[in-house]
Amino acid sequence: MRVEDKTLDASGFVLLSDYVPQVVQEIRYYSTYNFVGDRIDGYEEPIALITKEAARALKSVSNEMLVKGYRIKVFDAYRPAVAVKHFIYWAIEDTDIRMKPYFYPEVEKQDLFELGYIAKESSHSRGSAIDLTLIDMNTGKEIDMGSSFDMFSEVSHPDYRGITDEQYDNRMFLQSAMIRNGFAPIDCEWWHFSLADEPYPNTYFNFPNTVDSLRKL
Repeated sequence: MRVEDKTLDASGFVLLSDYVPQVVQEIRYYSTYNFVGDRIDGYEEPIALITKEAARALKSVSNEMLVKGYRIKVFDAYRPAVAVKHFIYWAIEDTDIRMKPYFYPEVEKQDLFELGYIAKESSHSRGSAIDLTLIDMNTGKEIDMGSSFDMFSEVSHPDYRGITDEQYDNRMFLQSAMIRNGFAPIDCEWWHFSLADEPYPNTYFNFPNTVDSLRKL
């Protein structure tokens, strides 16, 4: 009897934009503008896939933010396990530091795992984690969070106080909305949240980040 690989089963996932039509997407790991400097394995389309449960919770966040004049902007959602392997192999390669000035100027790339900025088993691969910020609908620009997405530095810690009061308040504004709608933050990245009651806490999925992954059901 053939045993099915649960890590390839996308039946519990949806296209985030179907649930949250107002979402802005800038899927960094599909592009070359990320801390590696290349498109990451598994990111075959610039889309955000996520579990149905997380999508519903994000819809509530989006609705709340829209009333207040903001749209959510997503940098990453579901991350195939093969992408995490790509990160690991990249970290082993000592000479490739092309993107160091932009994403990890203060730390060595080999320390990114130990410091918690990259995980050898990512919560993103479980399907209910999200990296996001907010866009002010009046200006069309991201609100100032005091550091950019994937800036691997102490300045990106949510509780870092070496930023302006406005920047800190912006972080807390986002964090409060996410917590109120069922997400949990982490201590080293203001942009990262995971659904507290995630549906697949022990499964690290590995289907490609494509619409076809959903259509094959």
